[in-house]
Amino acid sequence: MPGGIYECTVCGHREVLDSNEPVIENSCPVCGGDMILVGFRVEPRETEEVSGKEDTEAETAAPVLPLAVEEKLRAFYVLEPAGVEGNVFVFEVREILETDFERVLAELEELGYWAALKRRGEKVLLYVFPAGEIGEDNRWLPWVFLIATIFTTFLAGYWLSLSYISLLNEYNLPGIRNPYINALAFSISVMGILGTHELGHKIAAAYHGVRATMPYFIPFPSMLGTMGAVIRVKSPLPTRNAAIDLGVSGPIAGFLVAVPVSIIGLKLSVPLPVDAIQPMEGGITFGENLLFLLIEKYFLRLPEDVVVFLHPVAIAGWVGILVTFLNLIPAAQLDGGHIARAFLSERAHRYMTSVIGLVLIGMSFLWVGWLIWGVLVLLMGAMGNPGALDEVSPISKKRILLAVIAVLLFVLSATPAPISATG
Repeated sequence: MPGGIYECTVCGHREVLDSNEPVIENSCPVCGGDMILVGFRVEPRETEEVSGKEDTEAETAAPVLPLAVEEKLRAFYVLEPAGVEGNVFVFEVREILETDFERVLAELEELGYWAALKRRGEKVLLYVFPAGEIGEDNRWLPWVFLIATIFTTFLAGYWLSLSYISLLNEYNLPGIRNPYINALAFSISVMGILGTHELGHKIAAAYHGVRATMPYFIPFPSMLGTMGAVIRVKSPLPTRNAAIDLGVSGPIAGFLVAVPVSIIGLKLSVPLPVDAIQPMEGGITFGENLLFLLIEKYFLRLPEDVVVFLHPVAIAGWVGILVTFLNLIPAAQLDGGHIARAFLSERAHRYMTSVIGLVLIGMSFLWVGWLIWGVLVLLMGAMGNPGALDEVSPISKKRILLAVIAVLLFVLSATPAPISATG
């Protein structure tokens, strides 16, 4: 490890120490002041003799922060240099002049730099470093995935419609018997819920200046026809307020569409008395959530001794509610994980993620899918959640309210045993 060149912040004494720490407190041998890292010593190397004299150790200056960047920083903060860590410039913040960190980040990015504001003990440190490169989006791949998902959800809706029509015929009940109309309604409902969810994220990202891709729908030939949709965030989250906005926006947007879809779907569904149902083998039971129970009891006023055979649109609404629940799990990089990370330290959030992952694995006796989700949460948790760049500025009251709404949605959409087989 090359020795660090340190300079006293009080008397200016300079010497080489066997350390790379940005600041060594009370270590100046002259006055006892703090020594800060200003450069690195380069070890001597063998070269061809040119003048007959041996090369001597040379000191290399630390990387220099462009003057325009430093001037910009001092317009926003009262700073004291605290050293250099590789290509990261560290400053101790004595006073914050600009409380809008998103403005700070935007103006620094124009100069090719990003910054992070962190609290270390009683000190507030500002880390300034070159901005990362953001690649161009793939323009055609999201559209390919979109078309494929429309196709797979239509096929899934057609299969669900055949089961629904078979039930109508078996009990001689009125209903929509055109499988293509039912399949189309299912596909539109599912795509509308998932698309609105991701659009909510996209709008929140644009509002906070965060770069994000277009939504990627995930086609999957299964009973539901899809595994959801995602967008990839390509630049850091600037503030904890932004992290909460991005985490909450998707679930709220998707939930607002899922509620009317669920109401319409339940109106089209078939409620039958329990004693009138013939035993069925190989059937699928969709787990209840609190929202469906409230709709059935207070909106549709269904009696308690009935079984509801879901119309494909109702299943689409159920899927939207389940997606809300899964995304709001407060772990790893899930939507709920970003919200929780805004309130917790990285270490505390990592511990909570591990506990949640193990709990989900333990819940696999209710639904085998929890085993997969638990493993995924543990794997994602191993990568950590770095949180927002600014972890010093307070969280606004509006964002605290949004976090409370997210908890409420989590409770309403909770589905402990999503799917089970009958018979």
